[in-house]
Amino acid sequence: MKYSVIGKEAVIGKNVYIGNFSTIEDDVVIGENTWIGNNVNILNGTRIGENCQIHSGAVLGGNPQDLKYRNEYSLLEIGSNNIIREFVTMNKGTASKGKTIIGNNNLFMSNVHVGHDCLIGNNCIIGFSVGIAGEVIVEDWVNISGLSAIHQFSVIGAHSMISGMSKIVKDIPPYITVAREPLRFVGINTVGLKRRNFEVNKINELRSIYRIIFQQKRNTTLSLNYIEDHFPQSQERNQILNFIRESKRGIIKGYQDCSMSE
Repeated sequence: MKYSVIGKEAVIGKNVYIGNFSTIEDDVVIGENTWIGNNVNILNGTRIGENCQIHSGAVLGGNPQDLKYRNEYSLLEIGSNNIIREFVTMNKGTASKGKTIIGNNNLFMSNVHVGHDCLIGNNCIIGFSVGIAGEVIVEDWVNISGLSAIHQFSVIGAHSMISGMSKIVKDIPPYITVAREPLRFVGINTVGLKRRNFEVNKINELRSIYRIIFQQKRNTTLSLNYIEDHFPQSQERNQILNFIRESKRGIIKGYQDCSMSE
């Protein structure tokens, strides 16, 4: 380790590697077995779990890029087993929520930006140069392909797959794949669900539910009521119903001619 600057009050766990020319400020906690590359900046208010990889040029815990921020104390909390590649930026929270939270077992590819007060779940893959604006929620097992941009306050549902270069301005319900311009539902995330050991019957149930929501000529309220009346209760059914009913930005549109046979 050459010419790195480590704050005297920083709490650094056992077996942490710190590369050359990195800066770790005083109000920082880093868990055991974390690897930090060269030219990394970990700024005040950052908390990092165990077994993370943080590659060259990353800046973690920077001040929010929000004109409402008034230097109030806030945090960036990063869980364990995350891979944060080159030049990723993650900002702290604002008075709105007080912290930006990153879960466990995520991969952030190079040049990703995570804005203030975001909540990123577990087991997500965030592709190259994805821009995530402030106060976005990304649930578990989401895959966002490269060069996509996510509008502030959007919610991305669990197990969803977003195609590359997408513009996300509406909420994306769980278990689906979205693509095209403007962004549309194009089917169930069958490949991802099979990799996570979802049974065929469950995948078919999800396909039937989303056929009603996106491909039949009912409005959203009637579609949800029909699903509630005609499908037995299950965790997945209830998750979809609650997600759509609680959406504040509204959900993406369907694509009438898309195939449901993937």
